[in-house]
Amino acid sequence: MKRSFILRGHICHTPEAGKLEIRENAAVVCEDGKCRGIFEDIPEKYAGLEVTDCSGMLVIPGMADLHIHAPQFAYRGTGMDYELLDWLEHAAFPEEIRYEDPDYAGKAYGIFARRMQQSATTRAVVFGTIHPEATLILMDRMEESGLISYIGKVSMDRRSPPKLTEADARQAAENVIRVIEESAKRGYRRTRPIITPRFVPSCSDELMAELGRIREEYGLPVQSHLSENPDEVELVRQLEPEAAFYGDAYDRHGLFGRGGNTVMAHCVYSVPEEKERIRENGVWIAHCPSSNMNIASGIAPVRRYLEMGCRIGLGTDVAGGTSESMFRAVTDAIQVSKLYWRYVDREAKPLTFPEGLWMATKGGGSFFGKAGSFEEGYEFDAVVLDDSGEQSARPLSVRERLERAFYQELDRTGIVMKFADSERIL
Repeated sequence: MKRSFILRGHICHTPEAGKLEIRENAAVVCEDGKCRGIFEDIPEKYAGLEVTDCSGMLVIPGMADLHIHAPQFAYRGTGMDYELLDWLEHAAFPEEIRYEDPDYAGKAYGIFARRMQQSATTRAVVFGTIHPEATLILMDRMEESGLISYIGKVSMDRRSPPKLTEADARQAAENVIRVIEESAKRGYRRTRPIITPRFVPSCSDELMAELGRIREEYGLPVQSHLSENPDEVELVRQLEPEAAFYGDAYDRHGLFGRGGNTVMAHCVYSVPEEKERIRENGVWIAHCPSSNMNIASGIAPVRRYLEMGCRIGLGTDVAGGTSESMFRAVTDAIQVSKLYWRYVDREAKPLTFPEGLWMATKGGGSFFGKAGSFEEGYEFDAVVLDDSGEQSARPLSVRERLERAFYQELDRTGIVMKFADSERIL
């Protein structure tokens, strides 16, 4: 049996994109790990549950980070003068080589997991490196953190540094299976493997075919990158001339939605045919605004994706992004959408705060199932914020306080409680 309890405070969530629901001085009920609703007065049938009084505090759903690179956390905030392909060569790849050393991996991933535990994130989709042992260390650390996570051993067999290039597609596939089967033996409750081709330039057709086979055999989701940077898109066109577009290079091998969950980060330069395939196949888009700014990729057309009915959430994309803060991801997404509207497409109106919050919670949470909302039947993820230290000369509404908390990144100092799948982890 999972936990049952009640939180009382200002309950805030977004049951629909753009619809912010605030219930002041209310109670949200968790029974056997599931949300049973928000109530002004606690129903008689829940009267015996433990009540945690968070009066005056903001209670929001946990955040879902759909794209973050754990091994890059060590150098976040550096290397920001490079564009994507040069950034990989000069910043990302040299750091990821270090993870062939299990001792280094243990130290670095311990720091990463602790910071994720302290953040507003309750669920995450995470890249590791090509190293099986290091990936299992990462899974150990994330399991200990209490977050719900998918962890991917990265697959790469071409156009990469020698120490990050697996011998061939067969060896790469064997390494993935090793991690899948060993993780099953370890009996993780909250940590699961995910198929992770780094991106098309690093993966041969033979490797992609092997990963598609493994995905089908083990019933696993997929994560990768898509249409992030103009030079990258052109490189894919040269390497995969038979593919109709970038995403088609995944789809031809069963790695692009359809039979299972797939999340693709970025989608900044997706052509109309690719956008439609994303929608048709039910692929999740991980919008990573901080990274797209820092390594000069551009601005994803998020308004258009929302209008199309695409599945979409947010990613911090450390270390292209400089912070694991999902509050920062929300505000970055809103801010870059204003620039997109002003300078690129005057018909694509900017994101609102409720839309940004929805993407960070229910939008991204849907990759994990029913998560990211306080609607009845949803898995209970919650973050309790104390913003009382933020003084104001005038009274603020709860909505104003909530918006201020995000723009001032109070997830760094204001979190007093955090629950993932009903278990308290802070």
